[in-house]
Amino acid sequence: MNRRKFGQLIVATALEGTFLCVASQLEKPLASSPRFSCEIATLNLASFDRCIEIVAEAGYQGVELTGYFQKWTPEEQRRLMGKMRSLGVMIDMLSGLQASFAIPDQAEEFVTRVTSHCRVAKGLECPQINIKSGKRLDGVEPQVQFAAAVDNLKRASDVAARNGINIVIEPIDLIENPTIFLTSVKEGFEIVRAVNRPNVKVLYDFYHEQRGAGNLIEKLEANIDWVGLVHIADVPGRHEPGTGEIDYTNIYRSLGRLHYNGFIAMEYGSTTDAVASLRKSRIEAQKGFAEGLRL
Repeated sequence: MNRRKFGQLIVATALEGTFLCVASQLEKPLASSPRFSCEIATLNLASFDRCIEIVAEAGYQGVELTGYFQKWTPEEQRRLMGKMRSLGVMIDMLSGLQASFAIPDQAEEFVTRVTSHCRVAKGLECPQINIKSGKRLDGVEPQVQFAAAVDNLKRASDVAARNGINIVIEPIDLIENPTIFLTSVKEGFEIVRAVNRPNVKVLYDFYHEQRGAGNLIEKLEANIDWVGLVHIADVPGRHEPGTGEIDYTNIYRSLGRLHYNGFIAMEYGSTTDAVASLRKSRIEAQKGFAEGLRL
């Protein structure tokens, strides 16, 4: 081999090494590159098409739905799903289940409704559904509702697993819902640990938890393996991070340090242009998350 060919070989090998290095960077686990979602209802727009365009323009990969899908005809669903695929956006969570998991003596109805909801989610290519606890019942001991919650969620887990669906349960603060049974992630984590199924976790909504209890990061750190999704909004007002009292920079750093690999979902009403606000929130979250990875 002459010197020229040998030099070409060295250059080619170096370039190949560089390419492999870049490729390895692109194929890091999800925790190194968080995915972002937005609750469509917070955009407060009549047009689902425009909502999807806004989310995509802001650099997000997912949307969360509560009521839109219930009105879609089969033809409209096909069209909208096609549009989402073309924009690189998926439905990452489906809410709107008309059933509660902490109500005793309603197991059969609960499972029937969960089964139907999972089928809808599967048809929408959505991997995750949100289930609420229902009311705190007068005259019923909390332990009885806790036991019902565990039993019902085990049944729901079986149904969801057959459809390839994950479940997240969402605590709601008493200021927003004075009668709800599940009011804090503390109790939420106790329930999912008792259920002990990999497809049943907690939706950690920092807005609700700050209003009800605070101490956000310590509970996140102690239970990260049972966090299936996080929701972002500031207190008070439920607007974008930076408008209130929650230190989201430290929360994002904690999510990165803990290698959280679910969606970071914005569920706030923006005080400025929606695209600009969502983009700014995403960039800030990515920065904090990256800092956390380096800690």
